Order: sequence, then C-alpha cells, then structure tokens
Amino acid sequence: MAVLTYRRPDDLTELLPELLHHCRQASVGYGIRPPTVLVVDNDPAGGARETANRFGTGVTYVHEPTPGIAAARNRALAESVDVDLLVFIDDDERPTSDWLTALLETRRRTGADGVVGPVVSAFAAPLDPWIADGGFFDRRRLPTGTEVRVAATNNLLLDLRLIRSISLQFDERFSASGGSDSLFTRRYTGAGFTLVWCDEAVVTDVVPAERATRDWVIRRRYRIGNSWARTELALISGSAQTVRLRGALLLAGATRVAGGTARATLGVLGRSPRNRAHGIRIAARGAGIVAGAFGRTYLEYRRPIGA
Repeated sequence: MAVLTYRRPDDLTELLPELLHHCRQASVGYGIRPPTVLVVDNDPAGGARETANRFGTGVTYVHEPTPGIAAARNRALAESVDVDLLVFIDDDERPTSDWLTALLETRRRTGADGVVGPVVSAFAAPLDPWIADGGFFDRRRLPTGTEVRVAATNNLLLDLRLIRSISLQFDERFSASGGSDSLFTRRYTGAGFTLVWCDEAVVTDVVPAERATRDWVIRRRYRIGNSWARTELALISGSAQTVRLRGALLLAGATRVAGGTARATLGVLGRSPRNRAHGIRIAARGAGIVAGAFGRTYLEYRRPIGA
C-alpha cells in the first residue's frame, strides 16, 4: 500500500503502526506474503525519512522531491512494478477494523478490477453547526458491490497489471489544483476496467481545526467544481467537442450558481441556517464549474515559493 505524505510527521507516526497491523492481518487471512507499506515523501527536504525509517521491516521510504501530489502518486506506481495490487490511503486518515481485508474480499468476491471504500470525517475541534448544516463534509455511501466510474485515491485498491497494460499515469497538470485522481480513475474505467464500492472498508479522515472553517469549506467546494470541469475537458479531444462541452459546463455551473443563490437567499429570509449553508455550498461548486469552463484553474495545493 502507498501513503503519500507532506510534512505531517505526527500523522505518519500514528498511521504506520495501524497499516502494518492491517498488512499482518491480510497476510494471515489470505495466506499471502505480508503486504508492505510504501511511504512517498513529497517534502523537498525529505522530512519524513526519519519517521518512516523508525518502523524498519515492512515500511519502505522513498523521496519524491517534484512538487505535487500527482508526481507523488506516479512515484508510488513506479516503485510498485513488482506487485500486482496497490492500495492508496492518505497520511491524515485512519483505517477502521478489517479495512484492508474488506477491500481484498470485495475484489475476490466481485471479480472487480479495483475497489473503493468510504471516507468519514472526524474533527479535531467541535464543528461549526453552520458547516454541519451545509453538509460540507458529507461524502457518498453506497451498497457494497455498486459499480462506480470515478474515485479519489484516499481509499482505493487498484490492479497494477491493468494500469501497466495501458501505461496509465496521473496527470501532473492537476498537481496544484487537485483532480488528478478523478481523471486517473475516469481513464481507468473508461478503458473498460471496473471499480466497485466496498462500504465496509471505512477510513476516517482527521480534519484539523484550520480546515473546519467556513472560508475553507467554501473554497473547497469551489475547487471541487473547478477541477471537475477541467477533468471533463481533459477527457475529450477535438475543438468542436471542446466548444460544446464548455457550453454545457457553463450552463450547468450557472444553473448551480442561480439555484444555490436562491436557496441561500431563502435561508436568510426564512432564518434557516441549513438552507443558507446548502445554498452557498451549491453556488460555490457552480462558480468553480463556470471558472473551469472558461479555462480558469484554482490552485488549492499551490505551495509558497521556497516551501
């Protein structure tokens, strides 16, 4: 399995023992050689080396100095040429009981080419009720076995043999904006490979206080809309198709902005924080889609010079 990390030594210290436990559990349950944990450090200074190396056998550390999560994801692929399966998990997440075996069992039972699990959020501080009302941290949950066409890499099992067969990589144009995992999995399923949902393979996303603010969640919804529009455009070719798609995206985004603004206004007039928050969430995503349709890119993950 691969953990991508950037200057989160405390998270890595907590996560790695849990991953090693899941590796041993999977080895016993399936009678296979123990899976290993690959730590891909995207810090130019290589700050995670000491933390990762403390765990010894079972953890492999590699340093990927090229900035951006897409470069780190591609390094994980490159370092895994001798294995058939790869599981991605984020460094700020914590797997729940039987997480890895649930992913493996769902793959065995369904015959799918990849398996996606749910992510639920836990918060370092009490959550602003307005953010909770708006559902800003709500994520999808689906019945196990449901086929999906797109996924993030925060809880994802992939068949590397298939990835190598089509020379698929993460698009580094999306490193600073996000969306390279969505584009990657869209291309994966677009090539005819299947991704299915495993609702039992839950990981918990630990949200720090600085990410649980109104400003941050609104900007995140804008970024999600923006990267979604750019992903859609990256999947097509030809000027005529591009023009039509830009028009469709512009209409879809503008509709969300108008509908979200109307709902937020009704929330203000009716003194309903829930409607106001939901409306702003919808409008922010719509605004991101409109910007993406015009070719604008929101660089949420852009690093300061010298970082």
